[in-house]
Amino acid sequence: MSGHSKWSTIKRKKGANDAKRGKVFTRLGREITLAARSGGDPNSNFALRLAVDRAKASNMPKENIDRAIKRGSGEDKDGVVFEEILYEAYGPSGVALLVSVATDNRNRSLAEIKHVLNRYGGAMAEPGSVSWQFAHKGYIAVPAGQKTYDDLFMLAAEAGAEDVIDDPDSIEIFTPRDQLQAVEGALRTGGVQIEEAKLDWIAKTPLDLAVDDGVKIMNFLDQIEDLDDVQAVYSNLNVTEDVVSALEAATS
Repeated sequence: MSGHSKWSTIKRKKGANDAKRGKVFTRLGREITLAARSGGDPNSNFALRLAVDRAKASNMPKENIDRAIKRGSGEDKDGVVFEEILYEAYGPSGVALLVSVATDNRNRSLAEIKHVLNRYGGAMAEPGSVSWQFAHKGYIAVPAGQKTYDDLFMLAAEAGAEDVIDDPDSIEIFTPRDQLQAVEGALRTGGVQIEEAKLDWIAKTPLDLAVDDGVKIMNFLDQIEDLDDVQAVYSNLNVTEDVVSALEAATS
């Protein structure tokens, strides 16, 4: 899990520039639409509230958020119907991948993913052949400096967290999938500002690679993430501090 929050922060900064903002809004809109299928009220639909919180944190206009909710809840009868798919694949150096897609055309999405994989020497995998290497967990990032690590640990652990990792920039909290809401609620009640809260696919055994290979993999993952229908890409690459530093140097 090393480097998880730091790389997430770098990606958020990269996605905040004007050139990518439209793509970020599209991705967030689809996430909101999918979550709103279970109900259009964020107060009673936890997944929708998390999606809306992420959209607001990215300065997505309120009218865009409302429109996405209406598409998902069925109020907008003319809205595009999206399908949620989790593809499994292997990338270069044998890195294991889960690719989350929200699409209105699964054939197009699959063809685009295959095109990038083929270019980098990767390949699609059979369902179940990759996903067993990951655990579906709740993930919460808390900016450092609000409370001591011990205080945060007690708050999170008492609410059901599995692991709390201290980092200079933020504290990472991992929860069982069904405990994310309880832990997130306990932290908010305790006056903790939350930077990010979501369900995440976490590799059970991270793959260690040389720095140069790690940078190549991260650039490859960016190519997959930049595809229009892709919501998120998860890998078992161990994103070490050295890999993060090399990426920062390359993109600065």
